[in-house]
Amino acid sequence: MTNKTYDFAVVGAGVFGAWTAYFLRQSGASVALLDAYGPANSRASSGGETRVIRMGYGPDELYTRWAMRSLPLWREFAARTGREIFRQTGVLWLSDDSDAYLGSLCSVLAHVGIEREELKAKEIARRWPQLRFHDVTWGVLEPASGLLLARDAVQTLVKELVNSGVEYILSSASAPSDSGKLSEIQSSSGESVLAGTFVFCCGPWLPKIFPELLAERIFPTRQEVFFLGAPSGSMDFRPPKMPVWLHRTHADLPYALPDIEGRGFKIAFDRHGERFDPDTGSRVVGESSIARLRDYLRQHIPQLEHAPVLETRVCQYENTWNGDFLIDRHPQFENVWIAGGGSGHGFKHGPALGEYLSGRILHGAPGEPRFSLSAKLTAQNRAVY
Repeated sequence: MTNKTYDFAVVGAGVFGAWTAYFLRQSGASVALLDAYGPANSRASSGGETRVIRMGYGPDELYTRWAMRSLPLWREFAARTGREIFRQTGVLWLSDDSDAYLGSLCSVLAHVGIEREELKAKEIARRWPQLRFHDVTWGVLEPASGLLLARDAVQTLVKELVNSGVEYILSSASAPSDSGKLSEIQSSSGESVLAGTFVFCCGPWLPKIFPELLAERIFPTRQEVFFLGAPSGSMDFRPPKMPVWLHRTHADLPYALPDIEGRGFKIAFDRHGERFDPDTGSRVVGESSIARLRDYLRQHIPQLEHAPVLETRVCQYENTWNGDFLIDRHPQFENVWIAGGGSGHGFKHGPALGEYLSGRILHGAPGEPRFSLSAKLTAQNRAVY
């Protein structure tokens, strides 16, 4: 590491940090990108094999439009790098007639011009006979949506950044002290990183770096994910026979992604788990969680009731009180920015977030009030998912 001063230092090489570094570098600026454990590492919210990219957000047009902006940027990136980062599997929403969220989702998709299919229960059962949703009366299919290869995407993007002149530094960074204008941060190796502007995109580490500011405004929670082995010779759980799907009528909000590259059929529950430390938390799944999963499979995916668990992951969400992103300037430092509060639904938005944040920093573009620090309360009341 040299003593050069960068225009920008971005702390956190996950999807938010990497895309922010990308757009800052595109302006011709010098950029350093730091990460304590490496891009899309096993502790990171951007780690893991796959993430959903969907346009539907119930009545929330803001995130629908951000997803619409992000998808072509993901596809352009995939074409540029020759990596099949995006897989167009379709995304299927499953619910019943009482679900106002799904009705609003349909209205928003129609308003912004997103292709969709509205399906009755009989049609869902006919098209996906390997699934059993007795509590579902209708669904919505986004045929142009699908999934992203998360770890591969972030690691490929960081390699591209390095090739474009970004300096990648494997190091954690100390929390800034005092106030005013920050000139440098200390790395875990004891050296200083000097920059004109600092951007912290540290996901679940943000409350640890800025405890007074964010300990009660960002909530890291433990989340368990399972990969199941389908019967030998079966294509029922791979594309094109299996889309991404979200089961909204079930209390635990299950969601599933098809088997990609032989890793197994991925399934998880979207309820927030207990508080979790991303550095020291145990990432072993308990037997009670597997029992709960088996009960769900018995009712809804009978072919997989006794399927072997090929792999499990314990990752974390790091949400703000209601699920809105936090993208704002630090109130005590004129040249420090913070971006986070995204995991659980943020991965897909990486390109749009990087574009938005770089626009704010470079050009003074107006900010979205919902992303401001002042809009973040301290009591959890999930509204965006």
